[in-house]
Amino acid sequence: MKILIAGGAGYIGSVLIPKLIERGYDIEIVDLLWFGNHLPEGVKIIQKDVFDLHENDLRGFDQVIFLAGLSNDPMAEFSPSTNFIYNAAAPAYLGYIAKRAEVSRYIHGGSCSVYGYTVNELYDEDSPTVSNYPYGISKLQGEKAAMQMLDDDFSVICFRQGTVSGYSPRMRLDLIVNTMFKTACENREVIVNNASIWRPILSIQDAANAYIRAIEASQEISGIFNIASGNYTVGEVGDMVQEAAQDYLGKKVKLTIKHIQDFRNYKVSIDKAVNMLSFKPKHEVDSILKELVEHFDEFKDFSNENYYNIKVFKSLDL
Repeated sequence: MKILIAGGAGYIGSVLIPKLIERGYDIEIVDLLWFGNHLPEGVKIIQKDVFDLHENDLRGFDQVIFLAGLSNDPMAEFSPSTNFIYNAAAPAYLGYIAKRAEVSRYIHGGSCSVYGYTVNELYDEDSPTVSNYPYGISKLQGEKAAMQMLDDDFSVICFRQGTVSGYSPRMRLDLIVNTMFKTACENREVIVNNASIWRPILSIQDAANAYIRAIEASQEISGIFNIASGNYTVGEVGDMVQEAAQDYLGKKVKLTIKHIQDFRNYKVSIDKAVNMLSFKPKHEVDSILKELVEHFDEFKDFSNENYYNIKVFKSLDL
């Protein structure tokens, strides 16, 4: 099977692509390489914008995966216009030309941030989407565009991903568990802005396995799927990071609770993905932290701006 992955040189792709190669898939990547290339040698990479792709470029591919776009709220709020172009228009355009090129399946990497603020309810894929922030709005727009192209010959699978965390060769230190662990190691302090709010956390290993389940699902399966390893309050995550960091450092780590209001609060059900895709998460925050400890020497230079998406984004001449 031949698969094109847009944005495949990023944080998730750098974990996913080696797994796909091991399973015998023929992989090609389209990526602007804003954050460099950390993929195995020999992977074919085309360095170009999604909008520079044409229908003929996609002919011969069986599946197309969208992992591109802006990846968090700080990037979206720094440049809302760029955010809507790359998170809403780009996945719509890529899905459109993929369908015209007779690709059989399109997989869209979205976000649970589309749910915005919920009041202590477990949200499934039919629950209201009420995000008022540029990132969440744009991810919902990209998802809706993809789903609009679904038909009997064109399967569409859209993921609403929890906050991904864990080690990747293209490392990020701007994600909840990774950020807390970095701060604990650097400053001997874990900072929790609001202990009560909920977040679905997604291990990067579980994220990669979710994409494998989608790729290998029956052609008849399409739809929107919540993907998470588990739901946690931010305070609970802080407690686990504090304990893991103290064990690793052998020193006391302070826990600081700030009580800052946050209008992003959601927890999600993954029953649909479990039942239809056989997605069964194997990781939790503790195993994410274990992975970070095991790979600590590979990202311990916290001054490396490549670990912080917003810093790289601000440096680009867009």
